[in-house]
Amino acid sequence: MKRLIFTALMVSGLAGVMAPRAFAQQDTVVRDTIIKKKRSFSLNMTLNGGENKKSDSTVAASKKGRFVGGITFTRVDWGFSRLIDNGSFNLSPNNDFLDYKGGKTSTFSFDILQFGYRFNSNFKVYVAGGFDWTLIRLRKDITIAKNSNEFVYTDQSPVHFSKNRFSSSYVHIPLNFEFRTSENKNGKRFYLVLGPEVSFLLNGKIKQISAERGKEKQYDSYHFQSVRYGGTVRFGYGGLGLFTKYYFNDMFTTSQQAGLKNMSFGVTFGLN
Repeated sequence: MKRLIFTALMVSGLAGVMAPRAFAQQDTVVRDTIIKKKRSFSLNMTLNGGENKKSDSTVAASKKGRFVGGITFTRVDWGFSRLIDNGSFNLSPNNDFLDYKGGKTSTFSFDILQFGYRFNSNFKVYVAGGFDWTLIRLRKDITIAKNSNEFVYTDQSPVHFSKNRFSSSYVHIPLNFEFRTSENKNGKRFYLVLGPEVSFLLNGKIKQISAERGKEKQYDSYHFQSVRYGGTVRFGYGGLGLFTKYYFNDMFTTSQQAGLKNMSFGVTFGLN
């Protein structure tokens, strides 16, 4: 009997010593888990421009809007550019020097910032910011002069350029209206994104490659519009879609190129 009582007292004492340690370890595990979840949530907020799946379900349930935004890398547009000369895809004599290779005349753009307001799970309005390039692959072996009042160019024959690229780069600021469906069983949605945008010229550039002179680059405004405005439409499913852009003002500031505009179309990656 004494032995049984002594054994019971020993077990109770050990339990009293071990219990606080066990609870302390459990509290540490719970605290570490909460910290990891907070860090993960913060990372998702940054990479997704202030949105994630949990917040979307919360918005859908409460039907209350919220502000969203942050640094993002999305709406990557990659496709072809076309010049429209007073409503025609055929260039007039004034613009014949800009004759280009359609399969190698391209556009590339992406957004790095966005700030807006999500009204509910299906509708959002936001302003974004990013960069946009138009890359025109010229057919003729010419060099466009810098610092001239009108377009002046010289024929470089007998030099032949394996690449004669005439390009512009802009900072663009689109205002987008985003409509999207509810998620399907695969967790994906259909998207329709449209709206106007304004762009500010960074520079114009000529890049030439020839066997005779090697690789050459020149920079100038080359009469590109300093401020460009237009509109964009995107339609997609999941993170992949199609886009088209059209710029309402003339591509160049020179009077001889009046009515020459630019449009583009292609594939969009990262719709969200």
